[in-house]
Amino acid sequence: MSSHIKESSLQDGKLQVLKLKGNFVGGDETDELQNTIKKLSEAGNLKLVIDLGEVSYLNSSALGVLISAHANYTKREGKVKLCQLNKNLENLFVITKLSLIFDTYPSEMEAVASFSD
Repeated sequence: MSSHIKESSLQDGKLQVLKLKGNFVGGDETDELQNTIKKLSEAGNLKLVIDLGEVSYLNSSALGVLISAHANYTKREGKVKLCQLNKNLENLFVITKLSLIFDTYPSEMEAVASFSD
């Protein structure tokens, strides 16, 4: 696994956290993200937190991967939650109306805690 994604699991493996790092602009890093999410999904994961705290840029390809993950998890009665969006990413999610689709949280801890509601 490259340095763009760090994977960890919580709650006895039921909840996965992906910490993304760098720019996601449709290259290998975006493919890696898609493959990682696909692998989790095929393994039956229903709770996914994606930490964008160290991501400076997402292009339309990377957004497409996040939207497709959201659709896949929703279809399987799971949930994808995002955390630590910087101002630029927050603006991007508001402009694209994705802020209406994704639950976003200021910290990973709050995103993880939201699954126990």
